[in-house]
Order: sequence, then C-alpha cells, then structure tokens
Amino acid sequence: MLMIWAKFAACMIAVGIAGTRLSLYGDIIAEKTGLSGSWIGLVLLATATSLPELITGVSAVTIANAPNITIGNLLGSCVFNLTTLVLVDLVHRGESVYRRAHQGHVLSAAYGVALIGFVGVNLQINGKIDLPSLGHVGAYTPVIILLYFIAMRSIFLYEREKMTEFVEDVSDRYPNVSLLRATGGYTVSAGVVVGAGVAMPFIATDLATTMGWSNSFVGTFLVAAATTLPELAVTVGALRLGAIDMAVANLLGSNLFDIVIIAIDDLLFLPGPILSHVSPIHGVSAMSAVIMTSLAIIGLFGRSGNRVFGTVGWVSLGLFTVYLLNALGLYLAQD
Repeated sequence: MLMIWAKFAACMIAVGIAGTRLSLYGDIIAEKTGLSGSWIGLVLLATATSLPELITGVSAVTIANAPNITIGNLLGSCVFNLTTLVLVDLVHRGESVYRRAHQGHVLSAAYGVALIGFVGVNLQINGKIDLPSLGHVGAYTPVIILLYFIAMRSIFLYEREKMTEFVEDVSDRYPNVSLLRATGGYTVSAGVVVGAGVAMPFIATDLATTMGWSNSFVGTFLVAAATTLPELAVTVGALRLGAIDMAVANLLGSNLFDIVIIAIDDLLFLPGPILSHVSPIHGVSAMSAVIMTSLAIIGLFGRSGNRVFGTVGWVSLGLFTVYLLNALGLYLAQD
C-alpha cells in the first residue's frame, strides 16, 4: 500500500512541476512568436495546463481500459478548478476578486454551464434511453466539439470588441530566453507530463482496489487533484503578479477544454460511447460544476464585494459548500 501511495505522490509531484514549467514555456513561446494577445494567451495557457488531463484520459481509455477514471478525472477537474476560485478570493486581499475581475469572464463561464450541463444530462439518461451513436462514438461528441469551437469564436469576437486584454503586453519579460530554448523546455516538460499521465490511471486503479474505493471516486478526487496541479500553480503565479484576469480566465478556459477531452476520449474508446460505459454517479460532479459555475457568474455579474468575517465572499463560500457536498455525495454513493 505504501508503495502505491509513493508512486501516486511521485506522479503528482512530476505533473505539478512539469505542468508549471510547461505553462511557463508556453507563455514564452507565445510571446516570442507574437501570439500573446488575450484570446491566444487564454487558449494557450488553458490548453497547456489541461495537458495532464488529456494524457491521463487518453491512456485511461486506450491502455488501462478505465473509462470511470477518465470521466471522473475530467469532471472532478472542473470542480477543482472552480474551487480554486475560493483560494483566489481568499488570497486576494482588498477588493473582492469578483469585483476586480472583468465581467467578460461571464461569457466563457456561461459556455461552461452549457457544455458541462450537456454532459451531465447525457450521464443521467445513461441506460434509460438508447441514444443514437456514430459507430462506437456517441452522438454527443460532435455536439461537444461544435459547441467548443462556437464558444472560442464567440469569446474571441467579444474580447476583440468589448474587453481589455487578459494578458498584459510585456514584450521583454523573457529577454534572456530564446525561442529555441523555450521550445526545448516545452518539449521536455510535455514528455514528463506524458509519462506521468500514462502511469496515473494504472496507479489509481491499483489504489482503488487496495483501498476498497470505486474508480469513480478515485478518478474524481485523487487523479483530478493530481492533474489540476498545473492550473493551481499557474493561478498562484498569476496572483503573485496581480494578474487576476489571467487567473480566472485560465480556470474557466481549462474547464471548457476538459469537456472537449471527453469527446477526444470518446473517439478513442473503441468498446462504444464512453458515457454509456461509466457510472451515472459522475452526473453528481457535472451538476456540481454547473451549480458552481452559475455561482461564479452571479459573483462576476453582481460584483459583490462583501466578505464573510473578512475571509471570502458569499459566492466563494457557496462554491466551497457545493464542493464539500459533492465530495460527500460521491463518497457515500461509491459503486
């Protein structure tokens, strides 16, 4: 048991360190190639920090045959990302983070509600209605991909016309790092993430068996915690720089990309539509993420600045409460 936990901890450390470096080198590459605009920066950052979820999901469905691990990981990551907003609100002193952050984040959050809610509905009707499929791929997969690209285009057009840039125009932040060096560092970091991501589902499956936990529970919490370390690290780094919009955009953008990974995993999962081969208990995480995203929209749109006993705002308190209820519900309903 100690050896399994040691392997899991090693994967967490590797993903955390390599994921952070991956984000850093991605930012340098974006700057050196002139792709440092708000939309490009947002998509690049969210994609880089979501790479562990992508690799873990692909290895889980193609090698480990553990679809519950990957779906639990992805929906659990959405919940973890939204819970990180509580940390952002707690660490950011002075004006509330919901009042400080740009209201344009409401658009990406709203698309998050649509995508996560769509997956949640398909999970809940799993086994009750025979849904159409395209071979071994669920009919929901092309819808997810289409909605994602519509979301990206809408966010791009909105930001271009209405919003200030998330990422500051600082062309000399990395004067001593060449594009070649950044590309090499990005490749090495990606390799480490790939290695840890391939090992993660196997270790998680062994851990679930040893501890008597379900794959759904392990995927939603342990694997999700490990693969969201890059998002956490980037968020903390953005807070240190005072880049509140970058931190919020990274978290919401990562959620959008995580749902697209479900579609990618469905394409690679040959036994059939992936949502038909997992426990419907994952719908709890999906609905929790929808509620939490809705609370974030309320905070961003309402611009509430009140804090509970000088700690976090009421919206953050609500986010944390839903997270705890989600964790309790999944633990008690382990299949």
